[in-house]
Amino acid sequence: MRFIADISCVRKRRPDILLVLVSVLLGGCHAKDARKPSLQLTRVPLANPGGPEQLDYIEGRVSDAKPDQQIVLYAHSGVWWIQPFANRPFTKIQADSTWKNSTHLGTEYAALLVEPGYHPESKVATLPKEGNGVVAVVTAVGKAAAPIVSKVIRFSGYDWMVRSAGSDRGGEPNAYDPANAWVDQKGYLHLQMKERDGRWSCANVRLIRSLGYGTYRFVVQDSARLEPSAVLGIFTLDEGKPDEIRSELDIELSRWGSPTNKNAQYVVQPYYVPENISRFMAPAGVLTHILRWEPGVASFKTVRGPVAGAGSEAIGEHVFTSGIPTPAAESVHIELYEFHHSKNSSQHPAEVVIEKFEYLP
Repeated sequence: MRFIADISCVRKRRPDILLVLVSVLLGGCHAKDARKPSLQLTRVPLANPGGPEQLDYIEGRVSDAKPDQQIVLYAHSGVWWIQPFANRPFTKIQADSTWKNSTHLGTEYAALLVEPGYHPESKVATLPKEGNGVVAVVTAVGKAAAPIVSKVIRFSGYDWMVRSAGSDRGGEPNAYDPANAWVDQKGYLHLQMKERDGRWSCANVRLIRSLGYGTYRFVVQDSARLEPSAVLGIFTLDEGKPDEIRSELDIELSRWGSPTNKNAQYVVQPYYVPENISRFMAPAGVLTHILRWEPGVASFKTVRGPVAGAGSEAIGEHVFTSGIPTPAAESVHIELYEFHHSKNSSQHPAEVVIEKFEYLP
């Protein structure tokens, strides 16, 4: 009789037992769903002081990430710089939970798993901590290696560093090949944009030293026949400043993807301020482009021929007095690249020749 009574008791309590079991199972599911996401770096680039000239790939894996979360990358060179470019701060996580992107070199590297809507800073002294949209953070020291030696060429009495890393100038990443820049027997600088092994690459040279206020002259052979999306950019730029502080003065020869556009312009960045840009038509033939940079004033002028004398014919001319940067660590760049936001992307190799660069304090 006692055995039957005990069974009867169990039967009466069976709903309570089932409720406890269900609660335990649900609790286990919730615990599984609540597992904290984690990050892993599976490929770390070389350690290097950093700079705009070198890029490498960084790779990793994420566990338990939500479908709408993304990766933000930083490289440390004095401070932490967002990678690979300020206007492309996010790296997508693939279906197999891996991720990969290019990064400029630094001494350390970091990856952040972030929530949708997170707005990363382009430059930070200290990495963000978990919270406020940051789900996970992982860092690694760059791999030890021999220093990377960049190509340097001699042009018009100055040393110029040739770019090998990619750049987002023009709105989308472009590849750069040091073989696309050289100086011929006459001392003229050649820049090419061409296709090798199915991949288009551009050219950029950067003056190693900073010159500051003064007059900059560039003698350029015919650039009027460039395809609509090709850009010849001649500019001063301080790459150490964040993107929101555009310390840049530009002479740009391009139709920006539209065959009906004027093919030349002077710019005091940022370009989207209407009074910061002056467009004009540059004719065929040799032209001399001049920038006179003074405190609070940037005067641009373009004349026919290789000599800018008192009787030279002016093709374009403009004086800016607002938003003029002050000298710091800026350097002169000469660059030939592709403007990708266009239906008229370049179909043929392009080449420009700069006969001479001259600086007068």
